[in-house]
Amino acid sequence: MVQTLPAPAALRPGVLRIIPLGGIGEIGRNMTVFEIDGKILIVDCGVLFPEEHHPGIDVILPDFGYLRTRLNDIIGIVLTHGHEDHIGGVPYLLRLKADIPLIGSTLTLALVEAKLKEHRIAPYSMTVKEGDRQKLAGFDLEFVAVNHSIPDALAVIMRTKGGSVLHTGDFKMDQLPLDGRLTDLRGFARIGEEGLDLFMCDSTNADVPGFTPLEKEIGPVIDNIIARTPKRVIVASFSSHVHRVQQVIDAAANNGRRVALVGRSMVRNMQIAEDLGYLKVPDGVMIDLKKAPTVPDNQIVYMCTGSQGEPMAVLARMANLDHEIELGDGDTVLLASSLIPGNENAVYRVIDKLTKLGAKVVHKGNAKVHVSGHAAAGELLYCYNILQPKNVMPVHGEYRHLIANADLAKQTGVPAERVLITEDGWVIDLENHVAKVVGAVECGMLYVDGKTIGTITEEDLQDRRILSEEGFISIYVVIDPETGKVVVGPEIRARAFAEEDHVFDNVKPLIEKALAAAAHEGVRDTYALQQVIRRTIGTWVAKAHRRRPMIIPVVVSK
Repeated sequence: MVQTLPAPAALRPGVLRIIPLGGIGEIGRNMTVFEIDGKILIVDCGVLFPEEHHPGIDVILPDFGYLRTRLNDIIGIVLTHGHEDHIGGVPYLLRLKADIPLIGSTLTLALVEAKLKEHRIAPYSMTVKEGDRQKLAGFDLEFVAVNHSIPDALAVIMRTKGGSVLHTGDFKMDQLPLDGRLTDLRGFARIGEEGLDLFMCDSTNADVPGFTPLEKEIGPVIDNIIARTPKRVIVASFSSHVHRVQQVIDAAANNGRRVALVGRSMVRNMQIAEDLGYLKVPDGVMIDLKKAPTVPDNQIVYMCTGSQGEPMAVLARMANLDHEIELGDGDTVLLASSLIPGNENAVYRVIDKLTKLGAKVVHKGNAKVHVSGHAAAGELLYCYNILQPKNVMPVHGEYRHLIANADLAKQTGVPAERVLITEDGWVIDLENHVAKVVGAVECGMLYVDGKTIGTITEEDLQDRRILSEEGFISIYVVIDPETGKVVVGPEIRARAFAEEDHVFDNVKPLIEKALAAAAHEGVRDTYALQQVIRRTIGTWVAKAHRRRPMIIPVVVSK
């Protein structure tokens, strides 16, 4: 949806304003701002992982621009669960103001605190659990247990003068969860009976019919794969997927194998989960990576990161023969995760390389080795019928997911005009039980590139894409400042365009002719002459080679 909206009017007293700064129309960087009577509450602050058209970018953050002048008004950040797309941006926001309170469950806060320690930030944390209520300024918060692919996930209901809002975070309704912690449908029903003004609902699987399969169905599959593998087993998953790691540990123990964790984030997160009791490790099963080579190949399982084909993650390094673990015949690699949209090409490249090395690769496309952590259409319909919300705002998903979620809401009787399909930066006001779009604030992408944050622009990325896809041509010319005639050159050099310099022999006379014509017209300004060169060689390259390289002309007056 491409639509230009005006800036919103000043917020009136008693009206609840909602501004998504990320997570709308994308899978990642989830962040929503809630404001009433001058105070701001934030729900989640995650990152989006770059795709191929983001060369050189480490992660992408929500746009903090709207908050930079309002930092003292922020009363807290509620974190629904510990996945990177919900907590990964917290260190960058706390760089702006380190004492903003963080509110979340035990595991969620432990994971984010470990990240903050690396950034040398000591946060102010407030631990909550399901059933707890907290009052912060104009927000009366209640936390509700929800089931997800990581333990300790929470939905949050906020009651304000402007109305009540239920934000699910990520959730599903697994009826036989591995940790026995169900989504609290009784709590949802109570909220529905009380009257819910706005339902902000996870949309990731809204276009998937039926119900999400049970997490427990994956365990026997993993066990069978490990049992049938003659040599080493390498399992790749998200570094925070505690449930999946638990299943791998259990299957390894059943088959007399040891488990070694590979990857800094995997080791850190699982140590936290074990210390807090969320991960149960039988005695003698876990082994340090340094000691793993002493274990026979048929008695070891490596648990690593890289299931999304990330180039610097462990699995990609194994595939590129850039890791101490060298794979070969008899080894099995198990990708225990679903594909995040946009990562397909990277993942299949890694699969091809692993296969070429001789390893057998098992993934969701050829075996049931992963189930989603998000509610499918049948579960969402159930929620709509229980809650009977007056207004609905689908969140957490690409555009097709938002539309599918909106259609489900309408099918259950929510009036079409009360179902809001929004975009990042749009401003929604909730007043008198009615939510409506009232404008938009500036909201873009905040790129992290090494140590720089927010200095890389879309234009910079476009230049990088041109360099990687179309090549680079530089032209050096020295002119006589009196006559404008060429004294030296044109000297042409290219990278990632042509191997032989003689390719440019045909264009050099064209450049000299264009410069002579400019000189005849009295043009002496070096910048203007550079533009003449750029147009001339750009036109020639497009016609002769059907390419659009980056062209850097240098004109020296001497």
